[in-house]
Amino acid sequence: MKDKLSYDEFIERMKSIKLLALDVDGVLTDDSIFFGPDGAEFKKFNISDGFFMVLSMRAGLELAIVSGRVSQATVSRMKDLNVKHVLQGHQDKVEMVRPLLDELGISFEQIAFVGNEILDIKLAGEVGLSIAVADSAPELVDKVDYITENDGGRGAVREVIQAWFESRDIKAENLLV
Repeated sequence: MKDKLSYDEFIERMKSIKLLALDVDGVLTDDSIFFGPDGAEFKKFNISDGFFMVLSMRAGLELAIVSGRVSQATVSRMKDLNVKHVLQGHQDKVEMVRPLLDELGISFEQIAFVGNEILDIKLAGEVGLSIAVADSAPELVDKVDYITENDGGRGAVREVIQAWFESRDIKAENLLV
């Protein structure tokens, strides 16, 4: 089991982060998917997470959605939030992210990644700051640097972004328009 960062150490590590990569199911949602009789997929996203995602982009943080599943519900929500980098449909999240790093001119060390499941272990091992939501799979929890206090889909992403703001002495309320 990897030693976990204290909150102060977490804030210090956040200072070097230029890209926040987020898994979707179990991180931005509570790990539930609803299917209608015609096959339509619905997901429940946390409004505060989305609000803080918008504020973080205003403050200059790059965001990327990194999901093994292709979902139109995810595409719709990220379009609503103006998230530019929506990467879906590959089990190997490291290879999915690599072209984006070239495009943005950053390294894996400058990424914080939030995941929740064993599929996220490989990318968590490559990034500069690996984070699991509170209700993550134990196998991922063993491998990450930090664990949120909040569960996925229940404010965990807001919590991480608030820490990024704190690392830069940014007040979220100053980002309102």
